[in-house]
Amino acid sequence: MRLQFLLFTLLLSSFCFAQKATVSGVILDKEYDNEPLAFANVMLKGTSNGTSTDENGKYTLTVSPGSYTLVVGFLGYKSAEIPFTVKANEKKVINYTLETEGVTLEDVVLTATVTQESVKALLQEQQKAVEIKQSIGAEEISNKGISDVAAAVTKTTGITKQEGSGSIYVRGLGDRYNSTTLNGLPLPSNDPTKKNINLEIFSTDIVEYIGIDKTFNYKNYGDFAGANVDIVSKNYKGDGTLEVGTGFGGNSNAMQQDKFYLQDGPSFHGFSNEPIPNDPLSAYNFSTSWDKQAATPVNSSLYLRGGDSYSFGDYSKISFFVNASFDNAYTYKEGVRRGSVNAQSLAIKDLTRKAYDYQTNSNAMANINYRINENHSLRINSMLINSASQNHEEFNGIIDANGTAQNGGGFIRRSTFDRTYLLVNQLLGDHKFGERIKLDWGLSYNSLTNVIPDRMQNTIVPIQFDDPNSRLVASDINQADNHRYYQEMTDDEIAGNINLSYKFGKNEDGNYKGKLIGGYSARYKEINFDATQINLAVTRSNFDSQPTVDLNNLDGYFNQSNLDANFFKLRTFRGDVNTANALDPQNFNGQQIISAGFGAIEYQFTPKLYVIGAFRSEFIIQDIFYDTSLKQGKTLFDTMEYLPSLSAKYELNEKQNLKLAASKTYTLPQYKERAPFLFEQVGQSYQGNTNLYNSTDYNFDLKWEYFPKGGEVISITGFGKYIQNPINEVIIASATNDISWVNSGEKAVGIGAELEIRKDIFSLEGSNDKKINLSSGLNISYLHTDQDLDSEKVFRETNGTFTSFFTNKNSRLTGASDLLVNADVSYNQAFSSEQSLTATLSGAYFSDRIYSLGSSLKGDLVDSEVITLDFILKFKLNKNIGFGISAKNLTNPTIERVQKGATIEDVKYNDVVVDSYKKGRNFSFSMKYSF
Repeated sequence: MRLQFLLFTLLLSSFCFAQKATVSGVILDKEYDNEPLAFANVMLKGTSNGTSTDENGKYTLTVSPGSYTLVVGFLGYKSAEIPFTVKANEKKVINYTLETEGVTLEDVVLTATVTQESVKALLQEQQKAVEIKQSIGAEEISNKGISDVAAAVTKTTGITKQEGSGSIYVRGLGDRYNSTTLNGLPLPSNDPTKKNINLEIFSTDIVEYIGIDKTFNYKNYGDFAGANVDIVSKNYKGDGTLEVGTGFGGNSNAMQQDKFYLQDGPSFHGFSNEPIPNDPLSAYNFSTSWDKQAATPVNSSLYLRGGDSYSFGDYSKISFFVNASFDNAYTYKEGVRRGSVNAQSLAIKDLTRKAYDYQTNSNAMANINYRINENHSLRINSMLINSASQNHEEFNGIIDANGTAQNGGGFIRRSTFDRTYLLVNQLLGDHKFGERIKLDWGLSYNSLTNVIPDRMQNTIVPIQFDDPNSRLVASDINQADNHRYYQEMTDDEIAGNINLSYKFGKNEDGNYKGKLIGGYSARYKEINFDATQINLAVTRSNFDSQPTVDLNNLDGYFNQSNLDANFFKLRTFRGDVNTANALDPQNFNGQQIISAGFGAIEYQFTPKLYVIGAFRSEFIIQDIFYDTSLKQGKTLFDTMEYLPSLSAKYELNEKQNLKLAASKTYTLPQYKERAPFLFEQVGQSYQGNTNLYNSTDYNFDLKWEYFPKGGEVISITGFGKYIQNPINEVIIASATNDISWVNSGEKAVGIGAELEIRKDIFSLEGSNDKKINLSSGLNISYLHTDQDLDSEKVFRETNGTFTSFFTNKNSRLTGASDLLVNADVSYNQAFSSEQSLTATLSGAYFSDRIYSLGSSLKGDLVDSEVITLDFILKFKLNKNIGFGISAKNLTNPTIERVQKGATIEDVKYNDVVVDSYKKGRNFSFSMKYSF
């Protein structure tokens, strides 16, 4: 019986196998003289049966007998649908030549999720583009276990992230030199101290790929010298899918604490917004406690995403993608915090710090893409982000070496909850009229609210300033030593662009050699910043009779009884309850309008030479009105900028390009840099400069790139920057060594080189979809900058308001690391079509960089070099279940900011560490299930 069953099974299997057929062929590239097109997508419409072409453009599919439609597509090419019928055992051959839709890839039609996200397809796009560009896609982001956009872009050449923030440095140029867009439309900043939005708030769950333009593109705004980072959101194209995932982990520093402390008030999910209490100056009406609260420092994450697409008729199709996610993270830092360092390297403030941090990020996104027909399509993107951070810091030690707690015993506690709520709505359209004319456009409305509700600060000192063991009392040195602070910033922006292109110069092969482009873009934003600080000003007249303060029971001092006893008073910088306008907030607000027109000519002069010549002009208005503790008034600013640019590509052979880019751009001061508002931190304060004005930038790049095979690249880039009237952070002459921003000299020059290598070490391919691949990546960036520093220029241009006696006559640019290195090794093994393993080890290094220029004989503030190392392991158990393990920041380096010692009369003073800590190692486990 068993033998009969075995024979029956073998006969049935043979019969089923005999019923199969194959479809194979070669996909060619019309633009490249009908050469084979590698990594094109080939699939059967309405099924999951698909593949990609190999390096010779070949593909093979195994199918059952029947009628099908073969869909062929590639990024930047017009997709094709080819109906066919196949019989049992038939070997059907279908060859096809894909045709691009223009000289460059500006007319990209995205046809398949795989190509948009894969390393190979993005490198193919980079190879074909005339412009110098770089991208990181969802495939690489996933393999490296990257959770946010800020971390993702630092894996590309010449980019690092500022420690403790989501701000990036590109080729040593910081926040003010960069710009951020979503699907080509601008994004607002969520921080009054920054030009760009914090990239950490964007989860990589929403990302299809991130485009990084380090050379100026005439379609982008001209406020540029470092890079434009364009986040391209996911655009689902395949069959229906639903995926749910979760994870948990911890930070080694946070987990080692007996108790993890946060402030009272903010919620676990980060949606709190504690309002200013009613009548805050007439009585003690605060509802939240001064005392810290314990929390359990376990990191967690949860997401749900899905998408589907539906076809109507021969060409119409609608698809959607939705994503909802929440994640949180606890970290702990411990180290030193020093401030007001003088020329003799004496730190007036000398404190130890404990910092407890809790971050949350909630994200919801929905995309709808409607392809009306083969010539017209519309896309709607909506996204909601709620990002919050709680930072509870405790400082102990010397508050003022010449006064308060001069021998130690001082205590400062600051608890800050910072929340950003961002709503993004976009509508985009692409239209073709015949084979020559194309129109694309986009509109966006962004609404952003950033709040710091109920920041709490306490300063507690020994009653005998020179005796750290004397009893502790609330400080009366400054009325703001103990306070509650409420801040709200809103940024509403409408932006739009429209581009019209016309092809010309049709050759004998039917391809167009040239294209004319014209367009217009504009953005209008209104920004409003309000801050109210309620000081609990300790009464100096009866200081000796002040009650002793218990650090573990601050509510025992700050309460209605002690207010009634006149131990402290409630007031703002304007006055107390008897002052009519006491509760009027400090405020700065204004509008920014940029109106731009541009035109370009793209032309293929020879089969190997492509050139884009472009010109953009922008009229800029940036008006600011302010009423702060420093100054009242307004500053009106407008300018016209003329921005020519040139890009060229010469194909040395089918695998090598030589590319050139040159442009003129500008750098605009930001609101916070121009607003006379005092931003105070423990150990450091910042204030704006109303006389600040824009810089002019000249940029040049020359790049050689070689693509040995799919997924591999070797490139060398040389670049130069010439900046007139550069803007720098500088320590100004003030009692507390405040930092501000000035046009520090006449010029700055930067020259550098970049090397990128992405290479397969070995690949093995077996039967039944078994594959093994070991690959590596390396990118190195070297930068040399030099700028002249002119104290007299600063004094003259600020009308004597700021005095900055620069310690040095020349300096590097602030934020500029000489050397950046990123490296990774990835091992991928496919055990079958549904089971695979991926392991990635990645590391990064940046050398010392100047944070702020030194003045008055003091040295520069310098951020010291850092080396990091991450390990990611992912295992796909079957088509439904996957697991992941990550171990990040394995080196756990010491993060340091150093005040460099000066040399005075041949005496060299020591460097002083002003900030130092370790972030700890982060470990996590995740799993997902796909339906």
